[in-house]
Amino acid sequence: MIENGGLSFKNEFAENVYNGLTSSQKHLSSAFFYDKKGDVLFQQIMDLPEYYLTRSEYEVLESHVGDFVRLFDSPQGFDLFELGAGDGKKTKILLRAFLEAGLDLTFLPIDISENALQGLAFSLSKELPGLEVLPMKGTYFGVLKEMASFTSRKKVILFLGSNIGNLPPATAVSFLQKIRAAMGKEDLLFIGFDLTKDPAIILQAYNDSKGVTAAFNKNILTRINRELHGNLDLEAFEHWPVYDPQVGEARSYLISQKEQEVLIKDLNLKVRFRKWESIHTEISRKFDEAGIQELAEDSGLKVAGYFSDKKEYFRNYIFKKI
Repeated sequence: MIENGGLSFKNEFAENVYNGLTSSQKHLSSAFFYDKKGDVLFQQIMDLPEYYLTRSEYEVLESHVGDFVRLFDSPQGFDLFELGAGDGKKTKILLRAFLEAGLDLTFLPIDISENALQGLAFSLSKELPGLEVLPMKGTYFGVLKEMASFTSRKKVILFLGSNIGNLPPATAVSFLQKIRAAMGKEDLLFIGFDLTKDPAIILQAYNDSKGVTAAFNKNILTRINRELHGNLDLEAFEHWPVYDPQVGEARSYLISQKEQEVLIKDLNLKVRFRKWESIHTEISRKFDEAGIQELAEDSGLKVAGYFSDKKEYFRNYIFKKI
């Protein structure tokens, strides 16, 4: 049970829904897109022709995997953490290369989705049976203190997929500062950044022609109905993505198509929507080189190198503690 301002919530999801839908500008966290159905939908998104991000980062990892073997290795071995591990498809490129090179490592995938962690642990036991895997369930912020307790050997922290772009700027700095606090002098943060590019390419990535991204965005409403006994009509909301090239932010909204009132029984909450009122569900920030350097410096980190795909759509950076 979570206590907040005199109110009690059974979990973080319930708290987020209550706070977000009672705000003057309604919002819900994209962290809660992910459940069993949401995981499947996101796998489908990554295979869409419009969604360049996954293909671009695959290219980076595959073309530079030898560099990562050399960079991550340590005489005492290393602990490899991954924030938001998901199904681990990209990470398996690295893990397979590390095992083939005879590196001594333990893999600690971290994810908010129990379903994703169980699926990843099972697939790794089949595909890479020699790998030691210690799954950790929780939010990014929630597991950092536990991560800091691993001090016996080098830590390498993966934060792939440009997930840093899902955090508002101030939150991103605070998050990286907390990662820094969990790092030792020799530890590495390996982090993905989606770069600024043609705005049309970016917008299409969040508004695919098959409607998979729309279904993914609406899945948070499905979760509210199922887990909190709500009565939201998914057909009464429209997925609406926008991209602002001036600030480099892609944002997703759910727009109420009519004036309506919904009931969420577990929260004892009635929510009224005006026609065309929005719920902000996701932000995905895009970065240029100056913005990445500034983010690192504001967080007490330094850039130790980066790796790009051929189109310069995506970069994976190595950050170290200053």
